Amino acid sequence: MFVSSPCRSAASILHADLDSFYASVEQRDDPTLQHRPIAVGGGVVLAASYEAKAFGVRTAMSGRTARRLCPNLIEVPPRFDAYTEANRQVFDIFRDTSPIVEPMSIDEAFIDVAGLWRLAGTPTHIATELRRRVADDVGLPISVGVARTKFLAKVASAVSKPDGLLVVEPDGELDFLHPLPVQRLWGVGAVTAAKLHDRGLHTVADVAAMEPEALVSIVGRSMGHQLHALAHNRDARRVATGKRRGSIGSQQALGQRRRSREEIDVVLWRLVDRVAGRLRRADRVGRTITVRLRFDDLSRATRSHSLPDATSATAPIHATAAGVLDGAWPMIEQRGISLLGVAVGNLADRDAVQLVLPFERCEAEQLDSVLDAVHERFGRTAIQRATTLRGDPGIQLPMLPD
Repeated sequence: MFVSSPCRSAASILHADLDSFYASVEQRDDPTLQHRPIAVGGGVVLAASYEAKAFGVRTAMSGRTARRLCPNLIEVPPRFDAYTEANRQVFDIFRDTSPIVEPMSIDEAFIDVAGLWRLAGTPTHIATELRRRVADDVGLPISVGVARTKFLAKVASAVSKPDGLLVVEPDGELDFLHPLPVQRLWGVGAVTAAKLHDRGLHTVADVAAMEPEALVSIVGRSMGHQLHALAHNRDARRVATGKRRGSIGSQQALGQRRRSREEIDVVLWRLVDRVAGRLRRADRVGRTITVRLRFDDLSRATRSHSLPDATSATAPIHATAAGVLDGAWPMIEQRGISLLGVAVGNLADRDAVQLVLPFERCEAEQLDSVLDAVHERFGRTAIQRATTLRGDPGIQLPMLPD
């Protein structure tokens, strides 16, 4: 595994982020969609073009709300094979640029270019050339931020959008960072932002002026110390390639139609099947089962439970997730649900986990192995649980390797 140096005096970390990735691929492949407001998805917006965003259309918004905001909106069904191929082409360019590339999602990555000055020029030149290659070779717009830390590079790429390049030199870091709204700090969503606003904290400079313990009293110990550090651009994390995921999960957007418990249970089984199958294919096991909820008002909640022993078996993961969902059901009945997700964390390699008695695999694990073999040879629809045959199978988004 390559890792970048923890100490650097120059802006040499790139954060490269494809702009409205799915929508940009659709506009690239269909010239009639260029410069027009489009949304990729069906009942839920998966991605919106910048022309649609100008009307207020946003990711995860219901199709009905999007059409109300933008009457001329063009809805395009997703083509995940095209997005996966575009991802491969773009990441080939990233890895041709530097050996130290840390993928963050299907459309963004950190790239360390600190050791490439003599070979490829300054970080600004490297970033400019990377953007040119992505535009010329793949036909997609990409925004790049360049800074001394991962945090600031990501902020810079976001500020540079759409299709921009922003370099933050070390002597101008705080001048750039401090006027920005608190939402630019990593981890600050709507709920945390509201707490900060209630205390009169609206900019990063406001947060930087607070003592750490004062922030802790507002947002909690972990978040308080994190925000204080980021507001001063203290971020020692290095760019690392070859890192494995800390969790494996799957989620499904549900739209804003009211769902019965039976319908939600079907979705839960599908999600658990996907997650457990991915764990086994990656030869990994995990202990912490997390259920993620997004309500009809787009607010979110997360609930977790840890097992005594790590597993990749479908049955215990489903039983735990179902129990967590039971506890959250009163909230769902009151507020509706527009997205359900399941993730398994506290991961370890299967071979590194101490065996527990009895050593023999149980019947449920043997069934998992048979199902995995059938799915591998004949596809996931060759054999399915009867429970999951009802309703909409949902959209399975393309993912980075586990």
